[in-house]
Amino acid sequence: MSERLRPRDLALLATESPRTPMHNATVEIFDPGESGFDYASLMELIADRIAFVPRYRQRLQTVPGRLATPVWVDDPGFELAYHVRRSALPRPGDHAQLRELVARIASRPLDRSRPLWETYFVEGLADGRVAVLTKSHQILVDGRETVDIGQVLLDTEPDRPPLGHDEWAPRGRPDALSLALGAISDSIERPSTLVETVQANAESVLRTANSARHRVNDVAGALAGRKPVASTPINRQLSQQRRFLTIATRLDDYKRIRRVHGGTINDVILATLTGGLRAWLMTRTESMSGMRTIKTIVPMSVIDDELEATSLGTQVAGHLVNLPISEPSPVVRLHQVSYSFQAHKETGRGVGAERLAGIAGFAPTTFHALGSRVAASELRRGFQLSVTNVPGPQFPLYAGGATMVETYPVHPLLPGHALAVGVTSYNGGVFYGITADRDAIPDVDVLGQCITESLDELIESASESRQRAPRGRRTSSKAPKS
Repeated sequence: MSERLRPRDLALLATESPRTPMHNATVEIFDPGESGFDYASLMELIADRIAFVPRYRQRLQTVPGRLATPVWVDDPGFELAYHVRRSALPRPGDHAQLRELVARIASRPLDRSRPLWETYFVEGLADGRVAVLTKSHQILVDGRETVDIGQVLLDTEPDRPPLGHDEWAPRGRPDALSLALGAISDSIERPSTLVETVQANAESVLRTANSARHRVNDVAGALAGRKPVASTPINRQLSQQRRFLTIATRLDDYKRIRRVHGGTINDVILATLTGGLRAWLMTRTESMSGMRTIKTIVPMSVIDDELEATSLGTQVAGHLVNLPISEPSPVVRLHQVSYSFQAHKETGRGVGAERLAGIAGFAPTTFHALGSRVAASELRRGFQLSVTNVPGPQFPLYAGGATMVETYPVHPLLPGHALAVGVTSYNGGVFYGITADRDAIPDVDVLGQCITESLDELIESASESRQRAPRGRRTSSKAPKS
């Protein structure tokens, strides 16, 4: 019998709407060098590796009468060329043009009648570079049965030989009677299946009813000339379109700040974001009165047997932190962020960045997907922003012999959340991918500039502190772990 969709995944599927497509994406920039990496090379690479992620050739099949949750079945019409697409920027393409293309692709929901993923090969970037954008639905990448396809495409060496094409053929599609009988059999053999099915169907009906009610309220409000009520500038009704921003920074800068002020690399990144959000909010017309902090969920890698196991060797849990945007001092902001993580560190469950990045086969794309799943499942906790920071390998990775030089996560927006932030450290760089609603946050570029200036402010504070410190203390102790 085909594997059945778990109720948790069905809940994620029910959350999806044209305004909130629930897929993760990653855009990676490559320098082909002498490798000749092109669209045909990418097609060959994916054909060679897709056997490692068999669900990427499967689609969802509903069960008649909703007797049970849908099942994963092989797509009889699977065509790799449909999922791997070719695009181009007008030469020489810059980052702004690439970001606009990524935003448009990220805005479009995936076709549920096919396997829930797409990959784009983007040509035309300056200096002969190319970009690869992978896009996978949250229910596709659970970190247990399936990792993100980006994880299996990257190599630690440029000349890894092909593994050889697998002889895959789709299994026959189950008919309605087989699906119904399978659902009844599962309910008898595993009574919890019936409970899960009833619960999932009830949740789906409630979400549909809530969605309809919100649409009615939107129409009534528009006819009355009322604007949607927004609790904060980053929590608003969403449109169907997105903006995407990238920021490339150097890991050494964060290490220098950490050595002087303490904390972890993660603390410094969150303090940088806090300063950027504070400055950005001050440039807007919205008042900051009542917004002393921004309640933020930060998915963390932990060791916890009570949580769902993943292929990464760790579990992922959401940690709530209040980003102190009302604090004017960058150093005090950093200390406050560090303090908010102290209780998490003292539990002993936390997994250090070096250990996480050193896990065999680890790739940030899968962890970002798991982080998004955690954020979506924790909406009831009432956070205002999600930030997923993933430590990647500090050595170059390759695809088809081409060197990956930059990598940016593209996180989905949750209902009522006009902003989401993903951060990946890789090979000496720290790369921010910021997804924003196109209408709610038209000035996302200003936010990017504010984040860069916030980092500069922390770097300057670290330099000033070292200059003031007695000479004997400058070469002191061992730096804390990230």
